[in-house]
Amino acid sequence: MAFRITDLSNAFLLGCVIIFTTVLYPVDSYLYNNRYFGDQVFRIIPSSDTEVQAVKKLFQNLTVDLWQPNSASMIQENSPVDVHVGRNKTQWLRRHLHQVHIHYEVLISNLQTEIERQIGYRSSRKRRSEFQYDYEVYHPLEEIQSWMFEMNRTHPHLVDLFSIGQSYEGRPLYVLQLGKRTRPFKKAVWIDCGVHAREWIGPAFCQWFVKEALNSYQHDSSMRRLMNQLDFYIMPVFNVDGYHYSWKTDRFWRKTRSKIPKYHCRGVDANRNWKVKWCDEGASLHPCDDTYCGPFPESEPEVKAVAKFLRKHRKRVKAYISIHAYAQMLLYPYSYKYATIPNFNCVESAAQNAVSALYSAYGVRYRYGPASTTLYVSSGSSIDWAYKNGIPYAFAFELRDTGYFGFLLPEALINPTCTETMRAVKTIASSLLKKCTK
Repeated sequence: MAFRITDLSNAFLLGCVIIFTTVLYPVDSYLYNNRYFGDQVFRIIPSSDTEVQAVKKLFQNLTVDLWQPNSASMIQENSPVDVHVGRNKTQWLRRHLHQVHIHYEVLISNLQTEIERQIGYRSSRKRRSEFQYDYEVYHPLEEIQSWMFEMNRTHPHLVDLFSIGQSYEGRPLYVLQLGKRTRPFKKAVWIDCGVHAREWIGPAFCQWFVKEALNSYQHDSSMRRLMNQLDFYIMPVFNVDGYHYSWKTDRFWRKTRSKIPKYHCRGVDANRNWKVKWCDEGASLHPCDDTYCGPFPESEPEVKAVAKFLRKHRKRVKAYISIHAYAQMLLYPYSYKYATIPNFNCVESAAQNAVSALYSAYGVRYRYGPASTTLYVSSGSSIDWAYKNGIPYAFAFELRDTGYFGFLLPEALINPTCTETMRAVKTIASSLLKKCTK
């Protein structure tokens, strides 16, 4: 059930958090208690099947944080493997890579320094009003939710704020509905960000999209047409518990924060928990793995709430877009198998046009295609679920970059990344207003 936010006095009070609260993330003298000092990020590119097996064997004997791909089972020949290694394990990894003659490079030599370069110290941030809200910095969950209330309060004719449920830890799952209230039945686009907690550029884009849509409504005829003829459901932070945890405790946390009975490990991969080919290839049954699929499909309240909402509105929602990072790709079904979707020509055309629109901004190149062949095979994904449940256009963006910064995309790159992605999303939305005859 969706709960609408209609009490404007409460909305105003919560919105005032933006005005009167200084940011306290993190509260310690050093970001994350200096826990990442000396940690490094390696890039390994195995050039043969023998090297692939050697790298997989290394990671069986060494606990590491895989960034790309997110599971050792997905390591492939001639594909980059980006891995975060703790400071007490870097020499061990170097030595063993030398022993098996596998080339590597160090992308980030001190992870703590790179984190501080990305976000700086939160206590130095200036106080802001709604009119000074900075879309070119990363924001913690409380600021994002306060901003959502403020958007609802200041744009009542174009914005509606509601909750579709609660997270595992009891946080509300807020969604913004954007669009001119011209008629009761309009086609709709769903956009979610922050499915994986450490991918901070996702929530930054969702906020950017709302800002651009509202600010350009009066003077941009293409945006006005989209807002008049479509509804946009925007969920800036899907994985609210994990995102909060990534600010407070572990910058590179990926999963939800649910507790798993009999295991000390917490959380489920929210992009492996959907009821479509659940827990098959590309997902793990082990609760300590980053790709853990959960005890059963839709075990996570966040996934269940979104699935319930989309099922309820399946006749209206014609496009599903999920924002992730990193790889610079635009992906569509299938993820779980090597096969061509029935409406391939229409979806492929929309993807090609979107990538071209994105490229027109700054010349940044994105690959596009079926997720299984363009990235890797994964089961239980949201785009496959959306497509199987009648949403004809289902896409997942992997935003900047291709590994130099990884999950630590600098705040200086928020603007260009969001600007180019905005063009791509508008192109996809525009395709809903045309009849595809291919």
